Amino acid sequence: MKVLKNVSVPTGNILIVEGEKGKLECLSLGDYGKEKNLKADFLGLSKEINGVPHGELLSLQDKWVITISTQYGCSMECKFCDVPNVGEGINATVDDLVNQVYQGIGLHPEIRHTNRLNIHYARMGEPSFNNNIFAATLKLKEFIKDYWGWGFHPVISTMCPDNNKNLQSFLKMWMIIKNDILDGEAGLQISINTTSPLARRDTMPHAMILPDISELLKDVKVKGRKITLNFALTDANVNDRLLAKWFSPDKFLCKITPMHKTTSCIKNNLLTADGYESYYPYKDVENRLKSSGFDVIVFIPSKEEDESKITCGNAILAATGNRP
Repeated sequence: MKVLKNVSVPTGNILIVEGEKGKLECLSLGDYGKEKNLKADFLGLSKEINGVPHGELLSLQDKWVITISTQYGCSMECKFCDVPNVGEGINATVDDLVNQVYQGIGLHPEIRHTNRLNIHYARMGEPSFNNNIFAATLKLKEFIKDYWGWGFHPVISTMCPDNNKNLQSFLKMWMIIKNDILDGEAGLQISINTTSPLARRDTMPHAMILPDISELLKDVKVKGRKITLNFALTDANVNDRLLAKWFSPDKFLCKITPMHKTTSCIKNNLLTADGYESYYPYKDVENRLKSSGFDVIVFIPSKEEDESKITCGNAILAATGNRP
């Protein structure tokens, strides 16, 4: 796999690479540390976050994040995401997926061990359409965890598309990998954003409705971290009681983030007011979700992370995409 462009950003690198079917994007990133950018009472992190200043990162030996594309573009047409402008969602191959991780690791040959290597299937594309993820994950496990002994932790982020007839089998297979093959050391994150069916349909036109997602996962067993329900906040409603009715707090936790300032978000006025400067936009939703029994994570990136386009919904390739 050839690297076509390497963009240095405050927390790492964005790579544009040549895959088997065209151009892909992947990220290699450091992290500030959970004490600086997380509030999660259930983890003992109770300090309110009023902005995250850019500063010293954790050593990559402590935590390393590599985010890869699962598709060339995306066909989901979510209003907060720039990736659909790259083109339709064509699945990346097994080699595409694995080689993106190898390219990320290859940026730092001096690092021979890390306590936690997070692999996020979350840059471009809707992962649940691409069954190549399974073979790629098993290959990466053999290379990273078994051979090097690194803390391999892959995470899939999905919006649960309503036009994916194989979604249930995909999620079932991923949970087998999470629970059994990786002994709980993997993640599943579902993009929720709002419990309002109208707002969800408007901003995520191809997403499954929440009661149907609930039905899909009603018998799921979870080892390790619970399944994450992700809320990128706008002014759309979050009804904690409905959410707890659909998703058991015994199996699901909630994560709250700002709606990242992608080109599409700015164009469609989908923003979190003061979301990078103040804890206030998150406080009420966090408290209500906790009152309904959920463990809640509030995660805030720095302005530098958002402005460097490493956050979810961004794609440098979107600027040269074919869609209007």
